[in-house]
Amino acid sequence: MVKFLKQGIEQSAVDEADAEVRTLVEGILADVETRGDTALRELSQKFDDWNPADFRLTETEIEAAMSRVSRQDLEDVKYAQKQVREFAERQKACLLDLEVETMPGVVLGHKNIPVNSVGCYVPGGKYPMVASAHMSVVTAKVAEVPRIIAAAPPHDGGPHPAIVAAMHLGGADEILVLGGIQAVAAMALGSESVAPVDMLVGPGNMYVAEAKRQLYGRVGIDLFAGPTETLIIADETVDGEICAIDLLGQAEHGPTSPAVLLTTSEALAQDTLREVERQLDILPTAEIARTSWADYGAICVCDSDEEMVSEADKLAFEHVQVMTRDPEYFLQNMTNYGAMFLGPRTNVSYGDKVIGTNHTLPTKRAGRYTGGLWVGKFIKTHTYQRVLSDQASAELGEICSRLCMLEGFAGHAEQANVRVRRYGGRNVEPYSAVQPRGG
Repeated sequence: MVKFLKQGIEQSAVDEADAEVRTLVEGILADVETRGDTALRELSQKFDDWNPADFRLTETEIEAAMSRVSRQDLEDVKYAQKQVREFAERQKACLLDLEVETMPGVVLGHKNIPVNSVGCYVPGGKYPMVASAHMSVVTAKVAEVPRIIAAAPPHDGGPHPAIVAAMHLGGADEILVLGGIQAVAAMALGSESVAPVDMLVGPGNMYVAEAKRQLYGRVGIDLFAGPTETLIIADETVDGEICAIDLLGQAEHGPTSPAVLLTTSEALAQDTLREVERQLDILPTAEIARTSWADYGAICVCDSDEEMVSEADKLAFEHVQVMTRDPEYFLQNMTNYGAMFLGPRTNVSYGDKVIGTNHTLPTKRAGRYTGGLWVGKFIKTHTYQRVLSDQASAELGEICSRLCMLEGFAGHAEQANVRVRRYGGRNVEPYSAVQPRGG
């Protein structure tokens, strides 16, 4: 039986906050769609105190920003991008075009075609998410997307040098210094100065995530990637110190970031509670992490590994870190999550920054129906067909005619009938079902 030692705020409070966000986002999107660049400038000034002559960086401005990044930081960015690029290339190799003759004279196939244009949002705010540029821009480049535009908010009164470097090194064709809802709106809806894209990708705060949700349908999106979530699944083989570090390491993302421990050890649960409080007294980012832990943190004691799997699949969290005697059990049995980190030697931070798997992952239980961003998200699979012989066309036409009339689609049926007449030599009454041979 599940026993909670700590729980966060009630779901009703979360729902009320979400409703306020929806209303705000809806108004801003409508404003950008109506007033274009004028609205973008007013919103950027209001939220970021930023109103340059052009939101798009020139080559000279890109070079100037990159010159402010240390050599070591540039090398580290290149290292991380190499890991992301190589894994994405291996994933892309799994996506194969197909062509097969399914019956004599009938050829079916599919082609994998990259999206024509993508907008990559890179969060800035209190913690500029340099790594998000790797995850979106590099991966889109591997997919061979023809136009990649990247946007991030200003930082300290200008473009964030390391973010600009990561975008440029990753292969962005255009870089905008523009943040939040207004950046997402500009890329999706377009304006006088920004050509719209076909797809939006990248994580963001609750406002960016809601903007993507409302824009879905007008453009494609990768997934609903809102405030980060982390779930630690652990037993007595680890201690409270490492569990607390891994919980708070994600709670520092923002004040609405859930961090949850599932364990079969009540001793570990109690030890982790004590460690969280101890570490919050020394963590440099404790101001944010403390709020997140108070409102969205939870510790739950379960009776068995099987019960932990059941609870974890209900949560369907973005990150699942497994530190148990048998981590493989969870890999084989869990079905709902964004990314899994197996064993104490790895952790969510590795996935966030450097290991090579993508860190743009489903939140708010979206892991029940989708995985995270990967090269395949930028690639559309389109089918095609050929009929190479008169006999095959007539054979298909006869059955298609009857199936169409079964549904009452006379016009559909006539598409089949005309081919039965021309390629099968049969006399078929217009807008009627082809009778079986010998019938």
